[in-house]
Amino acid sequence: MIRPPLRPEEHARGRALGRTLRALRGSRSLHDVAAAAEISPETLRKIESGRIATPAFFTIIALCRALGLSADELAAAAATVATDDTSDDPPTMQVTSGGEPDEAR
Repeated sequence: MIRPPLRPEEHARGRALGRTLRALRGSRSLHDVAAAAEISPETLRKIESGRIATPAFFTIIALCRALGLSADELAAAAATVATDDTSDDPPTMQVTSGGEPDEAR
């Protein structure tokens, strides 16, 4: 099966997801989070940089578990980042106990 090329909006969503994961990782090292998610540090690096724009579902779930949040919380946080896809700098945010992201940028 040949996969069609990603559309620009899919690349933008991938970049937003990566920046969100990087922000939610906070002070934890890339290696620590990758180990907790049982993925390679290189895979996490590629997701965070947007080079893997559409990571596998189970990879995302593993990252959510490693970061202590639900897939819904990650999706909500990434949606707020996707609206401001002009910067390569990771936003500063944290997920509150209610599951809604607080953006500090």
